[in-house]
Amino acid sequence: MARQTRKWAVAKAKAQLSAVINRALADGPQTITRSGRDAVVVVSSQDWKRKTSRLGNLAEFLASSPLRGARIRIKRSKAKAREMAL
Repeated sequence: MARQTRKWAVAKAKAQLSAVINRALADGPQTITRSGRDAVVVVSSQDWKRKTSRLGNLAEFLASSPLRGARIRIKRSKAKAREMAL
């Protein structure tokens, strides 16, 4: 079943906060609008942890790169750095 995002005006979200939370838990992210524009998104704690959790570190990421050992050659510019007035 596809997760559905619903939009709530600030006043309605304040009045029905429990419903906003329940919908975020059951149906996915809930967008709260201010003056007709998206302002914030309410998500379940589980979704937040999944989206913000780190998978490894930079060294592991670079080590697992499919380009590792590809012997890519990068041409560097021989131009001098430009002068700046300080």
